[in-house]
Amino acid sequence: KDGSRFPAVVSVTALRDDQDSIIGYLLIGTDNTARKQVEAERARLDLVLQNKNAELERARRVAEHANQAKSDFLSSMSHELRSPLNAILGFAQLLESGTPPPSPAQVGSIGQILTAGWYLLKLINEILDLALIESGRLSLSLEPTSLHDVLQDCQAMIAPQAQQKGIAIKFSPVDDDCFVNADRTRLKQVVVNLLSNAIKYNRPGGTAEVSYKLHSNGRLRISVRDSGEGLTAAKMAQLFQPFNRLGQETGAEEGTGIGLVVSRRLVELMDGEIGVTSTVGVGSVFWFELDAASVPQLAQDMQVPFTSPSPPESPDTRVHTLLYVEDNKANMALVVQLVARRPDLRLMGAEDAMRGIAMARAHQPDVIVMDINLPGISGMQALAILRESPATRHIPVLALSANAMPRDIERGLAAGFFRYLTKPIRVNEFMAALDEGLAMTQTRIQ
Repeated sequence: KDGSRFPAVVSVTALRDDQDSIIGYLLIGTDNTARKQVEAERARLDLVLQNKNAELERARRVAEHANQAKSDFLSSMSHELRSPLNAILGFAQLLESGTPPPSPAQVGSIGQILTAGWYLLKLINEILDLALIESGRLSLSLEPTSLHDVLQDCQAMIAPQAQQKGIAIKFSPVDDDCFVNADRTRLKQVVVNLLSNAIKYNRPGGTAEVSYKLHSNGRLRISVRDSGEGLTAAKMAQLFQPFNRLGQETGAEEGTGIGLVVSRRLVELMDGEIGVTSTVGVGSVFWFELDAASVPQLAQDMQVPFTSPSPPESPDTRVHTLLYVEDNKANMALVVQLVARRPDLRLMGAEDAMRGIAMARAHQPDVIVMDINLPGISGMQALAILRESPATRHIPVLALSANAMPRDIERGLAAGFFRYLTKPIRVNEFMAALDEGLAMTQTRIQ
């Protein structure tokens, strides 16, 4: 009546008589304003949702780019820190075991260098572990793992530290059929971290005990008890915080304040739980729980061959050739001195991958040690070229690199390196890897 206009829905229906003749029409008009408003609001919400989804996608791409940049930075940082540390620790080990032996005063100085160097390496490793976990790039392999074997390995690893500190370590007997669902390497890392703390922060002549208990809910609890001073409620509230050493920063014991944080994250990644109980003046119990696992069964058709020990072979007087491809002069000098102690080895060196490939083809070395970050083409690319050539594909190649991220090691082993060692060099590990490569060469010859 007021002359305004509005949207309407109009339906028209024909009216018919008994003979089915049209006698008129029925028109029904309905105000469509509310429906139009609903449709308009729906369209607006759809547009808002599309914009939000686009923002989220952009944010996801930015986060992925940031994670990749962080991972690349960590890998680069690891390499840059490990390269000089390799020279420091390597030459210190040479001095420690040199001939003539160092004087008592020199032994003390060398010991300080090695202690500080290995501590710095531990700090680097823990920071990288924490960063990998937080970025979601740490991959674990969860499988039935023998608790008996893991604790046996941990006991051997921690015994020297306990003996040095005068702490008595007790491991409760573990049944051979006791298995947990865990990543074996990371499980050992957690146990050793807890044991190391139990030793460092114990009282003189104290004790530390490792025990386990299987709960009815299928969870297995591993506990590490110490006889230290214990923790107050205030200190317990600050546990598991990065770089927080609970006032021990100025104490005599070295530490990073990262070990417990990494341990908690690792336990959580293995679908477990970690905690602590403590009494001041009595000591503390750090525990963690994981899912128990059944004893893995061998397939019925799997035959386990019995092999008797091979009789010792006569000493091989042949001089083997080692080719080391490395552009860092300090690292090259270190390996030169290491190989000089082996009368059965002769060393050749190359400063870049292309020269190393040419020398491998010309001299046919028994083993090649390859750095990864090289001028020109990388050690990975050089390995691929060596594998493609019939003249060099048979030569075992050992990777020796400051690229120590787990993904770097996995990629190197997948590419075809028979071993992947990380810098700084551990002399015994390096020599054992060389012997492994020489054994592979000898097997091919026979």
